[in-house]
Amino acid sequence: MMILDPRAISTPVYEALSELRSQTQDNTGLKEQKNQAVELYTYLSTWGMMRLKAEEQALSQDGKKQVVREYFKCLQELSEIENLEGDRGLATLKNLTTEDYLGLTGLGLSLAREFSFWASAIYHDVSGED
Repeated sequence: MMILDPRAISTPVYEALSELRSQTQDNTGLKEQKNQAVELYTYLSTWGMMRLKAEEQALSQDGKKQVVREYFKCLQELSEIENLEGDRGLATLKNLTTEDYLGLTGLGLSLAREFSFWASAIYHDVSGED
């Protein structure tokens, strides 16, 4: 019987966003990171995992792109599905079975909720839209 530690999803998200925050000095980048992390769940539930992965390549703002990259890095770590992060991620998603894709989407939505929560906590002093 597998027991899921509730920190299993929180910990990698907390670490990823904390690291991004510590590496970013400019306020515009911090706002982009916070906004993207908060918006992940809405984007994912509206457009789906494949479009989010494709969006990673299309994003022009570095802060937003960094958050999406970290999201897929965390998703790969949690799901143990190789090649989700990086350039091969879209092909990996496309080639999953329907059952695996739907399961990954469920995990991805939970992960996106964590990103939203931790963005509010880690970027508590960052406000405004850009």
